[in-house]
Amino acid sequence: MQKKIFQKIKKYQKIVIARHIGPDPDALASQIALRDSIKLTFPQKEVYALGSPAARFSYFGRTDKIASEDYEGALLIALDVPDRARIDGVDLNFIAEIIKIDHHPFMEEYASIEWINEKASSTAEMIVKLILKTKLTLTTPIAEKLFMGIIADSNRFLFTNNSPNVFRVTADLIEKGELDIKALYEMVYKRTITELRFQSYIGTNFTITENGLAHLYLSHDVLQEYNVDPATPGNMINNFNYVEGIDIWVIFSEDRANDNIRGTIRSRGVVINDVANEFGGGGHEFASGVRLNKKSEVALLINRLEEKLKN
Repeated sequence: MQKKIFQKIKKYQKIVIARHIGPDPDALASQIALRDSIKLTFPQKEVYALGSPAARFSYFGRTDKIASEDYEGALLIALDVPDRARIDGVDLNFIAEIIKIDHHPFMEEYASIEWINEKASSTAEMIVKLILKTKLTLTTPIAEKLFMGIIADSNRFLFTNNSPNVFRVTADLIEKGELDIKALYEMVYKRTITELRFQSYIGTNFTITENGLAHLYLSHDVLQEYNVDPATPGNMINNFNYVEGIDIWVIFSEDRANDNIRGTIRSRGVVINDVANEFGGGGHEFASGVRLNKKSEVALLINRLEEKLKN
């Protein structure tokens, strides 16, 4: 599969790298690392990483801004996104061919080449394999991004989908990239005092039901009070793993800029991605997300998660 993808990369002069809306470290790391690797391997090619910027993760590097007409006839490599609707920042009418590289459960076939590996810890892990098994270039900065993507999406190798293979891949990455992993861990997990206080607010204000569902709705005013953006709660949700008495936890945050409500759901042993799918979202069995259009949907989603726990 990796060689097949590499041949497509060789074929196209214009290449667009995209990922899902509301990017997390894995999506951004994979996207920026693959763009930089292709550009270094084929300096004559036009390679762009598209999608909305994420200020919280600016250490991964910048995405590109170009008009749709400028990538007409390009190859699109969609990373960490299982369905067409969640591809961020790309007008598919100008794309000649699509490759999907993803570790989520299958949702929709939309690419000529679909490399899906649900057993992978992250899309970053898959990009490491792509680079190491082909002639794509690996530098220390590229390896650093991919390492941070792996540790973020695997929660420092704590999640249950981590196989022995991810440790082998990561060991190769550390060795070949000559990584200072202590510095990289600090970059990923460093928090501001504001975020620390905001995390305390979340923990204090969770509503916890008898069935073990913790839920919290964060209004625009609360986000402004703590000077955080709507993506911040979703990036902090793993901090509430291993809390006794909580089996599913979900945080909703108002996103005025995009006129929707972000919902981030986690669970310990209860499958939740089927519920997320019902509300137009998706993700992994125990880690999913949704974008809701109105507040009334929040109560409906909470009720569905409660049903899950009752059953």
